[in-house]
Amino acid sequence: MRIVELNEQNRNRLLENLLKRSPNSYGQYEETVNEIIHQVKVRGDEALLEYTLKFDKCRLSPQNVRVSQKEIARAYEDVSPEFLEVMKKSAANITRFHEKQLHNSWILPEDNGAILGQKITPIAVSGVYVPGGKAPYPSSVLMNVLPAKVAGVSRIVMCTPPGADGKVNPGILVAADIAGVHEIYKVGGAQAIAAMAFGTETLPKVDKITGPGNIFVALAKKACFGYVSIDSIAGPSEILVLADESANPEYAAADLLSQAEHDEMASAILITTSRALAEQVSAKVDEFTARLSRREIIQKSLDNYGYILLAETMEDAIEAANEIASEHLEILTRNPFEVMTKIKNAGAIFLGEYSSEPLGDYFAGPNHILPTNGTARFFSPLNVDDFLKKTSIISYSREALAKVHEDIELFAEREGLTAHANSIKVRFQ
Repeated sequence: MRIVELNEQNRNRLLENLLKRSPNSYGQYEETVNEIIHQVKVRGDEALLEYTLKFDKCRLSPQNVRVSQKEIARAYEDVSPEFLEVMKKSAANITRFHEKQLHNSWILPEDNGAILGQKITPIAVSGVYVPGGKAPYPSSVLMNVLPAKVAGVSRIVMCTPPGADGKVNPGILVAADIAGVHEIYKVGGAQAIAAMAFGTETLPKVDKITGPGNIFVALAKKACFGYVSIDSIAGPSEILVLADESANPEYAAADLLSQAEHDEMASAILITTSRALAEQVSAKVDEFTARLSRREIIQKSLDNYGYILLAETMEDAIEAANEIASEHLEILTRNPFEVMTKIKNAGAIFLGEYSSEPLGDYFAGPNHILPTNGTARFFSPLNVDDFLKKTSIISYSREALAKVHEDIELFAEREGLTAHANSIKVRFQ
């Protein structure tokens, strides 16, 4: 991995380079995506199945585009008992963590006769997109579905691309069944997002779409936002390891590669105050990469977006970490909890040498659907609140309104909204 000094020039160059990976930088695909959305919106199932044949080389009909119970039962036969047990344990951890995020509706009576409150209601239909592509991700199914389930969503719909044989990865089907998905459709790409956003004769319209995908999926979610809610416009995966001289170089190198293997656009960055550690990590990265199965993807990722940044002080390192606002942030320092208090921007923070990033991807419980491309400055991980609506409740008695009606009328009149003012006045004339 390249080792560079952490200075203002290099930091700005790095941030500019990382931002190139954002879906907002791929406008050349928007016309294609918009045409797919239009066709699915206008022609429904006909367009949906045409695109499935074109892109996934799979010929389906309205009768078999939905995964059957027999297919789910067959998937259980194809998944090892050991993997099934691990998925169940992971699901239990994810459920337990997200149950802590639940809020109750509340009512607050005031002494003046007013009643204020907030009513919390789950959305009716949640849509989950699960990518196919380079690798199947049953973990993504659990992370997208279980918060919706905990929130009380009554209908959860999942779309995932089929293979040319019309089959879906058995691990994905079993994870969906464990998590409680109600309907699974063999559809992928921008066409799946359009189908969930607008509905077709076979596939229902949903209220919210969550889940990662390729650039076409990301742009489709962006284009459909407003017709339907979305979690975020996810970019490529990323990890930042913040380390001092006490860090284990083998652990740091292994953790950097855990994200670099996702795809060629993934970002892996080490920021350290130790040149010795930087050189050791760089050597270990080369050593590990040579023997890992996805070495070609890893090498391209590191060549494009892999960096080791040498900082003069830990304060400089922390400042850079906050600017980068990484999806995953590992802190491998003598006092990781102390450093953590100074971190303002990160999707998920992993503390100490035994809290490596895959722990969060698969098992610990916090969600692995995280903000990318610096959006951790203003976005949060997927959580139960994403599937809940908060409705305000207002009830005033005549006596309560009488005390404030002149204030409201004055406010409305100053804004030139006389009908607003009149709506209050008529009650006291």
